Amino acid sequence: MSTRIAESELILNSRGAVYHLDVRPEELAPVVITVGDPDRVANVSKHFDKLEHTFQHREFVTHTGYLGKKRISVVSTGIGTDNIDIVLNELDALVNIDFHSRTIKPTLTSLQIIRLGTAGALQEHIAVDSFVVSSHGLGLDNLLPYYQFENTPAEKQLLQAIREQVVLQPGSVHPYLIAAGEIKQHFTEGFHTGITVTCPGFYGPQGRVLRGALSHPHLIEHLTAFKQGDHYFSNFEMETSGIYGMGRILGHQCLSISAIVANRVRQEFSKDGAAAVEQLITKALGIIAGI
Repeated sequence: MSTRIAESELILNSRGAVYHLDVRPEELAPVVITVGDPDRVANVSKHFDKLEHTFQHREFVTHTGYLGKKRISVVSTGIGTDNIDIVLNELDALVNIDFHSRTIKPTLTSLQIIRLGTAGALQEHIAVDSFVVSSHGLGLDNLLPYYQFENTPAEKQLLQAIREQVVLQPGSVHPYLIAAGEIKQHFTEGFHTGITVTCPGFYGPQGRVLRGALSHPHLIEHLTAFKQGDHYFSNFEMETSGIYGMGRILGHQCLSISAIVANRVRQEFSKDGAAAVEQLITKALGIIAGI
């Protein structure tokens, strides 16, 4: 018999919904789109043909509805892999834990989780307002070391090459690498594909200098120069490695797609990032509806 999960570990609110998301199992769809910005949830759900549920608790906004016959939930995560830890665990709990008995279900469900976000390009040829599909997430954050997970041989080989070519201060960062799920095969035409670097901050961790001196002043140059076979670093952001890592651990199919709003090599920023995001949402929903 499965072990009962204590009230302190899986927190449910007064209506029987999981604590942070304020969503009950029947209110979540099998396809989940994650966005960072809570306001972006409505920008996605406005395309739905039918809206069933809307919830908000703190920065976590959830809309569930239908695009044609496809049931989809859109969830805002806020910024950073610390929030991804919350969102991915609670999404998994909604489909794989019986809330009445507080036990893990005997048959597990695998969600399709697709991040639609923004990022900064690390290659000159990736123009602002273009789209990048993340073949892998390289985590420079500290989320995954708190979990047990297994890398594939190909991931281990690629991570070793990264460690050899990208110089990091000893003891400062322990990078991890996770590949995208099989759902990536549906997103090819009109997308760049590369390794996405997930950082634990927006300024220093992404090589931005305002007033604080950096411990890794040449990080962008090292990432831009990296090459291993067909693999290269395409962009910076703050959630992808956490989504891919938690997806691997919990058995969900995950993909991250970014609208490029900045090019760090050219030092350019999009003149209309909102329009680029809207184009990404429209393009991605068209593909998702047909999967």
